Parts: sequence; structure tokens; C-alpha cells
Amino acid sequence: MSERMEIYKCEVCGNIIEILNAGYGTLVCCSQPMQKLEEHKNDETAQEKHVPILTSNDHEKTIRVGSIPHPMENEHYIMFIEAISHDKVWVKRKFLKPGDEPNLKFSTDGDKMIARELCNIHGLWSNNYD
Repeated sequence: MSERMEIYKCEVCGNIIEILNAGYGTLVCCSQPMQKLEEHKNDETAQEKHVPILTSNDHEKTIRVGSIPHPMENEHYIMFIEAISHDKVWVKRKFLKPGDEPNLKFSTDGDKMIARELCNIHGLWSNNYD
């Protein structure tokens, strides 16, 4: 059974989907089962840093990608950054393209959330903030 907010990718055409309503069955694209993207949480072995980092001031929160800036080139970039409430009731998401700054700025009352980002080469990365 799939779960809300899981992300799947078609290895043939590159379609990427996110589950909005959990259900049974196999997700299929291009006549093949789609692959669930596993969330990476530790990037010590990665060349670039990918773990989303949350910072905040009085009125605004920022999620940036990694402890050093992630490349945002045509061949290698962050596709999106998102903040998800722990109860998965709200999502704040920013889609990115090459040349954009890899961060998401937003306002929210709560500090408990999951920060995620998707790198077009190195996959899905997340960090929990309790």
C-alpha cells in the first residue's frame, strides 16, 4: 500500500508523481512499475551536500539545500524543495530550475516539519525538525 506524500519515478520516461491519497495496487507508467524514491538522510558520502537545512528568524523560515551551495546547472540541479507538516496536513513547495537559488522561504506558526528536496541526479533527501 502506498502512503500519502511518497514520491515515485518512472525509469523509462522520467515522470515523477506524489501520492495524495493512499491506496492499494501498483503504480505503472510506460508499462512498468514505478520506483518509489527512498529518502536519503545522510549525505557524508555525496560530493555535494544535499540534506535540507531549516533556519528561521522572527517571521520567516528558510530551507536551504546542504551546508554548501548545491549546483544549479542544466545537468545537475534541485528540482523542488518542500516543507511538510509532521501530520502531513500542509505542504509548502517551490519548484526550481537551473540558475535558481536552491532555497524555500515561507511563514508558518509551527517548527515541527519535514524538509525535503529532490536532486535530478542524487534523488530525494529529507530532514526532520521536531
